Amino acid sequence: MRKLILLGMVGLAAQLVDGGLGMAYGVTTSTLLLFIGTNPAAASATVHLAEIGTTFVSGASHWKFGNVDWHVVLKVGLPGAVGAFLGATALSNLDAAVAKPVMSTILLVLGLYVLLRFTFKGVRTDRMGQRLRARFLAPLGLFAGFIDATGGGGWGPVGTPALLASGRIEPRRVIGSISASEFLVTVAASIGFLLSLGSEGIRLSWVLALLAGGVIAAPIAAWLAKHVPARILGSAVGGLIILTNTRTILRSDWVDPSTATTWTIYGVIWAAWAGAIAWSVMQHRLDATQGVTTDEENSALIGSSTH
Repeated sequence: MRKLILLGMVGLAAQLVDGGLGMAYGVTTSTLLLFIGTNPAAASATVHLAEIGTTFVSGASHWKFGNVDWHVVLKVGLPGAVGAFLGATALSNLDAAVAKPVMSTILLVLGLYVLLRFTFKGVRTDRMGQRLRARFLAPLGLFAGFIDATGGGGWGPVGTPALLASGRIEPRRVIGSISASEFLVTVAASIGFLLSLGSEGIRLSWVLALLAGGVIAAPIAAWLAKHVPARILGSAVGGLIILTNTRTILRSDWVDPSTATTWTIYGVIWAAWAGAIAWSVMQHRLDATQGVTTDEENSALIGSSTH
């Protein structure tokens, strides 16, 4: 029961983070499931089964508030579903001893991307309103879907920044469209895992605990997106993902560092993480002194997302 409560809290916290950033539910929950010793394929399958419910609620909420561009949803979501199915099949056929450090490496890269993206980057707006083409959206969806399934998360960390960086669609519609299309991706990934694994290693109680936490957090995330600076939250979560997955890799058979080397690596990560958060706080305060409020900063980054 204690573990189920913990998983429910993880699902809730991950959805709150996701609501503030437009990403990181899958990356955060998969990282923590790996941390407690879950098989990589089972961890990703568990997360994706839970996400069927959370992405449906999130997508429906965004549609209700007019945050969804259905052109983008179809053009990126359908290739994303194909990529997710292929990724789920690939991960299911990897040996667990190999899959765990592979998955942690993918999550580590995504965590680094989240950290750097929200610590240093802004949002491009000079091409706002120009139509996004299928030749850009389809490869993006295929790649993001594959990474999402093999890494236990990645649809948001890959898709959301790419669409924001294009500068062609307003941030709130980026988040709404990525949220709505993620439902297709999670369904396809779940089917891939179930066909490859059956129910092996997947605990329904864990799925329901993560789902319950995520659904509860969905409306709270709307408040979070308006009151907590997305830049600071992104730096904080990115560092957590990096630290946790580095620990998994250092304990794998891939590397055999000495104790001194291990603690040196941890020290560098802690210092860089603290520096990133401090930089984000400083830049947020600088924006505030120039007339950019917390609400306006978040609106510029992600809109009023509930995903």
